[in-house]
Amino acid sequence: MQRKAYVPGVAALLAALLAGCTGGSGDDDPTDNANPGSAGTASAVAEPGRYRTLPEPCGAVGQETLDELLPGIRQITDEQQRATAYAGEATVTYDTDRRVGCRWKVDSADATDRLLVDFERVVSYDGSVSDEAQAEQLFATREADAHLPEPTVTDSGSASAAEPGASASASPSGSAAPSSSPASPSSPSSPSAASTDLQPRVLEDLGDEAFLDDELSDSGSTAEQRTVTVAFRTSNVIVTIEYTEQPTRLGVVPDSKEMQDRARKLAVQLADSLSG
Repeated sequence: MQRKAYVPGVAALLAALLAGCTGGSGDDDPTDNANPGSAGTASAVAEPGRYRTLPEPCGAVGQETLDELLPGIRQITDEQQRATAYAGEATVTYDTDRRVGCRWKVDSADATDRLLVDFERVVSYDGSVSDEAQAEQLFATREADAHLPEPTVTDSGSASAAEPGASASASPSGSAAPSSSPASPSSPSSPSAASTDLQPRVLEDLGDEAFLDDELSDSGSTAEQRTVTVAFRTSNVIVTIEYTEQPTRLGVVPDSKEMQDRARKLAVQLADSLSG
């Protein structure tokens, strides 16, 4: 009979001790180390970018497109040299998972044409900033560095701007410096003014965001060189196209509309290939 009275007493004591061990500070501390994945302890981690790889850059531009951008390529009679011209040359990079590019250069009787295509996959090393947000910040910086002109409004209410390449780059104070080159016959003040649609500008119909720059260099004793740059961002990948033409004869100015149309057409093709 004494054993029956003693055993329940021991059980009650053990129960009290166990209750003391499982209670206490665990109720006061919301960060339970035994459950590090709980909602109270897990920090929000930004999602990775859409793109984890980059295309092979020298194969990203088709032969038909190269024929259009680099007319002299079809004038190369030697088959091996022509094949080399089509193949392009990969740009130097130290991490092909992050950045790749390819360049082409072709001389013809009328001009020297150059093309550069660059792909950059942006990766954020800040766990609270997504790859796409990081790419958006980087693209905004590059757009600002391009110093795109602000459209001006005329008395008629329409927007106008300087002829592409007519204005010099911005001065250190941030204002545009006047051009030292003589006025072009096709400046906006002349009846034969080129469309203001050709000015450097933001593009609304390419990727997530895009811009176009158009610069006509003052080469002094040599023919003027025009460079059209089209850059766009799709998620966490930034694509940049630089298309340059320098005529072989003095007084010949590369056609802005033709070069812009070619560069934009290529940009659309590259954007579609990434989306696909």
